[in-house]
Amino acid sequence: MDDINRIVATNLKKIREKNKLSLDNLSELTGVSKSMLGQIERGESNPTLQTIWKIATGLKISLTSLIVATKPEAEIIKKSNISPIVADGGKFRIYPIFPFDYEKRFEVLNIELEPGASSISEPHDEYTEEYVLVLEGEFTVKIDGDIYKVGAGDAIRYRADRAHGYYNLSDNLTRISMVIYYPNIIMKE
Repeated sequence: MDDINRIVATNLKKIREKNKLSLDNLSELTGVSKSMLGQIERGESNPTLQTIWKIATGLKISLTSLIVATKPEAEIIKKSNISPIVADGGKFRIYPIFPFDYEKRFEVLNIELEPGASSISEPHDEYTEEYVLVLEGEFTVKIDGDIYKVGAGDAIRYRADRAHGYYNLSDNLTRISMVIYYPNIIMKE
């Protein structure tokens, strides 16, 4: 089966089942015969673009809902496949584990700070928050002049719409996991 046919077959069946539609119901909505819809779902047919449009229109969904592969329900992210963003002469490394998602309005970063590493951040958009879990070592954050030291296993949440900086003032590697929540981003990338 062609890759696109497999994608259409999988997506159509998921959408039909999610909406609790029989093939007869789907046929009534779309004007595509029940037998053709069954063949499409089983990957036995190579539907024309016009047929796919007809199905999308009948279901009142976008064309891409049928022709673009959906994300799997579970996904393993391997650190070895992520190119880190490096600063402070390589002593500060950011691994974007889950890049920003417009719908969810957050991103997840794993950060490694070598001893003596630091990074200064400009204030983010209003009401942006950072949630940091210290996995290893000691994390120091300075927010508008206030200094907070957070040890391994502990966490800190703070408004990131203020000037803030990250520091490893210890003699050991510090590893943190950070979620940044952006409630006010309105532009899609």
